[in-house]
Amino acid sequence: MPRLKREDRVLVISGDDKGKEGRVLAVFPKKNRVLIEGVNMIKRHTKPNQQNQTGGIIEKEAPIHVSNVRVI
Repeated sequence: MPRLKREDRVLVISGDDKGKEGRVLAVFPKKNRVLIEGVNMIKRHTKPNQQNQTGGIIEKEAPIHVSNVRVI
């Protein structure tokens, strides 16, 4: 397994986002997962709060398994 770190450029080699590339935002070594910018987007329904006055549907990245990415 290559040692991934923040700011590395990676290519997704399997899954729904196959072929997409992006920059590593975070690494979770205990879970063998990485967070990649613009890849594996999920939608979360949120209530209004102090940071988000309107609430609604927020789209954000979810971690992807490290075996599904390759360093560019």
